[in-house]
This record gives sequence, structure tokens and C-alpha cells, in this order.
Amino acid sequence: MQKIFDELNSLDKRCYEEFALTEDILMEHAANAMSLHIQENYQDKKTILIVCGSGNNGADGIALARLLYKKYKINLYLSSQPKSKMAILQYKRVQLLGINTIDTLEESDIVIDCIFGSGLNRALDKKSIELIEQLNSFDSVKISCDIPSGINGKGQVEDNAFFADTTITMGALKTSLYTDVSKDYVGNVIVANLGLPREIYEVDTNKYLLEEKDIVLPFRNKKNTHKGSYGHLNVVVGCKKGAGIIAAKAAFGFGAGLVSVVSHEDLDLPYHIMQSHFLSENCSAIAIGMGLGKYELNEVKEILSKDIPTIIDADLFYEDVILDVLHKDVVLTPHPKEFCALLKLCDIVDINIDTLQANRFLYVEMFTNKYPNVILLLKGANVIIANDKTMYINPLGSSILSKGGSGDVLSGLIASLLAQRYKPLDAAIHASLAHTLAASKYKKNDYSLIPSDLVEEVKKL
Repeated sequence: MQKIFDELNSLDKRCYEEFALTEDILMEHAANAMSLHIQENYQDKKTILIVCGSGNNGADGIALARLLYKKYKINLYLSSQPKSKMAILQYKRVQLLGINTIDTLEESDIVIDCIFGSGLNRALDKKSIELIEQLNSFDSVKISCDIPSGINGKGQVEDNAFFADTTITMGALKTSLYTDVSKDYVGNVIVANLGLPREIYEVDTNKYLLEEKDIVLPFRNKKNTHKGSYGHLNVVVGCKKGAGIIAAKAAFGFGAGLVSVVSHEDLDLPYHIMQSHFLSENCSAIAIGMGLGKYELNEVKEILSKDIPTIIDADLFYEDVILDVLHKDVVLTPHPKEFCALLKLCDIVDINIDTLQANRFLYVEMFTNKYPNVILLLKGANVIIANDKTMYINPLGSSILSKGGSGDVLSGLIASLLAQRYKPLDAAIHASLAHTLAASKYKKNDYSLIPSDLVEEVKKL
């Protein structure tokens, strides 16, 4: 698990004031980190195009040109003349070395994007858009310094952005690297050391990046147990029966000792899934909402009134009945459209999906500020899991999961861990990791996944 920060200016300032590190020292470490990455990974490449803007992001690139000089053929291109104090200084240094700039872009083995950093706070002008488009068209290894140019400090892309294979970000991870929009641009993210161990450079934060090693699977470590030891999950099945049945199968495959579906219709179920017309007396967790449709709301209200760990999904985000449980530590798993409906239902804000996707962290924070007990899992390219003031980002998902039924599998995984007495926040985190890791291990064509494939991969983790 790694820390994530909304901004790093205050951390840099702390380096100057508390540790007597200068801006120049931090920049030399930034450039050196990029230089080492290139030399360690691209010894077979001969030419490097470094494209620099007028500010400190450009200054990093100019310093990099100096460090790689004579090791590679360096083509240094200035998209505009150096303006910041450090950019002017770094440019003077390369001039004294005899490194010349080029006037016309040349396709090279490696392209380094140092045009704009994470401080970008305006729309790109026409010249910058055309420059980025040309760089994107090159068949080169593409590396961004700090953040791909065109992505602003909120992780938004207004016109276009540089498509990086690798982003070497400075000092610590930034929230703007982990918006849904950013995911297509950042590539592999590496943190550059700026002259201090990250444990010292970084301070407290309320955002964390989840990693594969963080997962805690429900392995059975005790020997003297029985099926009841691992909980009895009840999945409420509505008119779209498949969704609830998928969730039930996923839950059973992830360790729940018993799984019952609750439905007034007779269902064709696997032999290991039980059915009941009402909640079981020994029910230890409830999953409700997936494929629920127009279920009898008085009955839903009765189910939600139980003091039993609960995950809520899908159709219930459009119903007032959900307001009765938002004071409890329930797990909610909306996709963006459902979250917009929930925000409106809760009288927080009335927005469309585009507005939400451009400001996901903001609206998650607004919701959890109002309902601090709720565990919210907002689905997306990068999953956000939030509780009270803290957010966890799962970046391990992919478009493999963009299929009907994938969300129902996730609901079943979370519900299974709830039944096995995981704390609700832990259940959401570890089930989400299992969900995305299982998808990443699927070996067939990425368009072909069906829910049962995903459940099978979960079993192999």
C-alpha cells in the first residue's frame, strides 16, 4: 500500500525548510532517476528526443539531456523558451556543455515528455495540442516526466494528452495519476526519489494506492471447524434472477460456508446453493440489490432493518429505502450512473455521469463526509473504496471486466467475506483486489470473459 497526495508543493517546501535541500538538489535527483531508468532498461536504444516546456517540468528534461549526453544521441527540443528560474539555469548548463537544441521534431527510439507537469491548470493552446498529437504518432518508447502532458492537477484531460508507456513521477504518487481518465495515458508509474527516502519525504495522507501484495485471502487456518464457521450468506434474488445467482456462486467459491438465495419463485440452482423464501435464522451477511428490479419495497425495508452485515448494489440506489441504512456500516457498490442517482437521492448534488467522472474523488468525499459509517466502493477503471475521511484506490482493473455480470461477481465476493466476519471495509478492499487480480490472470481473449470464468480465476488466487 502506497501513499497518494493531492499536491506535492508543500512536501517540496518542507524539504527546503526542514532538511536544507534546495530546489536544484531535488531537480538533480529527479533527472538522475529518469536517467537511471533509461540506462537500465533501454541500453539497446540509440536516439532520445527530449521535449521540454518553459517551466520546471521542462527544466527536469533539460537536466536529463545533460546526464544522458554522450551515452545516447540526444535531440533536445524546446517547445517554448525557458522561463522559470530553474529552466533558465538548466538551459545555461547544457549550452556550456555544447548540447544543441533542434528546431524540427525527429522521430527517435525514445521520446521523453517534459512539456507540462502536474501543475497544469489551463486548457492547452493549439500549438501544444498539435505538438502532443505529433509525439503520440511516433512509433517510439514514450516516457513522461511527472505526469503526461495534457493531464491537469485534477487528473482531467480537456483536449489531448501524451500517451506514456511509463510515467516517472516526482517524489510521491499524485491523485491526478489515478483518475479514470488518466488510466489510458500514464502507463506504468514509477516514483523518483528526490534526495530523501520516501518515508521521510512523505507525510500523513488520507489516500492510499492498493497493491497486489495487500490482499488477504480467506484461507482456512483452523482445523476444528464446520460449515457454519464460515458464515451463512443470504442473497436476495429479484426479477433479473441471473444477477443474484451469479453473486451467490461467486460467494460460495470465495469461502462462504453456506449460501442461500432468498426468492419467492422456484429457481434452478446449483445443488450447493440453497433457497429460502425468507432470511435464514443463522444469516451472517446479506447481499441485496443486484438484479432486484421492482421487488416489494416493504419486504426490502424489513430485510435492511436487520442488524446484519450488508452489501447493497444496483437497483436499490434509485430507491428511497436505502436512506434508512446510511447511518450503518453497510457496503455500497455503485457504478457511476448509480452513484449519480444516489447523490441526488441523498440530496448532496444533482450531476450527470460526465461531471462525476471528471471529479470522482470530490464527489466520493462529499458522500462519505455526510455518511461516514458507510463503506463506498465506486466502480470504474480505477476503483475507489472510501470510508469516512480515507480513500483506497485499486488500480489493478482492466477492460476485461467491462462485461455484464462482473459487478455481480464482485458483490458476491464482498458478501462472502462479510459472511466470514471480515470487517466491512476490509471485505470491500480484499474482495476488490481479488476481483481485479482474477481478471488479470484470465488467459483467453480479453473480450471473452464471462462471470463463471471470473469465479474460476478467483479460486486459483
